[in-house]
Amino acid sequence: MTVRPQFHLLLQALLFTELLSMASSTLFTLQNSCSYTVWPGTLSGNGAAAAIGGGGFPLSPGDTIHLPAPQGWSGRFWARTGCVFDDAGNGHCETGDCGGVLQCTLSGAPPISLAEFTIGSGGGVAAMDFYDISLVDGYNVGLSVQPSGGSGDCQSAGCVADVNANCPEELQVVVEEGGGVVACKSACAAFGSPEFCCTGEHSTPDTCAPTPYSEMFKNACPTAYSYAYDDLSSTCTCTGSDYLITFCPST
Repeated sequence: MTVRPQFHLLLQALLFTELLSMASSTLFTLQNSCSYTVWPGTLSGNGAAAAIGGGGFPLSPGDTIHLPAPQGWSGRFWARTGCVFDDAGNGHCETGDCGGVLQCTLSGAPPISLAEFTIGSGGGVAAMDFYDISLVDGYNVGLSVQPSGGSGDCQSAGCVADVNANCPEELQVVVEEGGGVVACKSACAAFGSPEFCCTGEHSTPDTCAPTPYSEMFKNACPTAYSYAYDDLSSTCTCTGSDYLITFCPST
C-alpha cells in the first residue's frame, strides 16, 4: 500500500508532538528509604483524567519508581503504611488510607505527611513549579523533596525528624496497645477548634496564628508547612526541574 505524503507528514507531526511532550514532562522519582514497605498514594488535581502511577502501588524498602507528569500537572504524594490488599486491590492501611483501595481516587485520610506540587506551563512566572511538604494534616512518615536540573531557588524541602517519637499524647495515633505511635494528628483533627483549624473568625492570616502544636511541628521540620498560613517559609519554587521524593529520608 502506498502511503500518501500528507499522511506521512501527519505521522511525523504526531511523533514530534509526542517526543516534545515527553521531553517537556517532569519526572518524579519516588524512593523508599524506610525499613518497611510503604504504599505511596498519588492524587491529581486540576481536572486531570487519571492519577500518575495509577493512584497507588507498593514500594519495598530500597526500591524506587519513576513517574512522568505533564506540564501544568498538580497533585500530591503521600505514604500509606501497614496496608493489606487482596488480589482485587481492596483492603485497608493503618495510615494514609484512601478509601480501602490500592489505587487511590481520594486523598489519604489524615494524619499524613504530604508532598504537594503544581508544575509550571507556558513562559515567565507561569513556567515555575511550586511545591511543599505539608504537615497541616498531621504526620505519619518522614518525607523530603529534592529538585534536580532546574533553575531558580530550587530549594530542598522536607521533614526528616521522627515526629511520632515526640508527638504529644493527645495527638498520638496508636493502632493497637503496645504497638507504638504510627502517626501524629494535627491539632485541628484532634480538637476541631477554629483557632487550630483556621476557620470561622480565625479564617485569615491575621487571625490564625501559630499555636504551641503547630510550633512543635515547625521546630521538628522547619521547611514544612505547620499550619494553614505558614506560607513564607514553606512554599518552594523552581523551573524545569525533576524531583526526588524520599520516604524516611536520612539526616
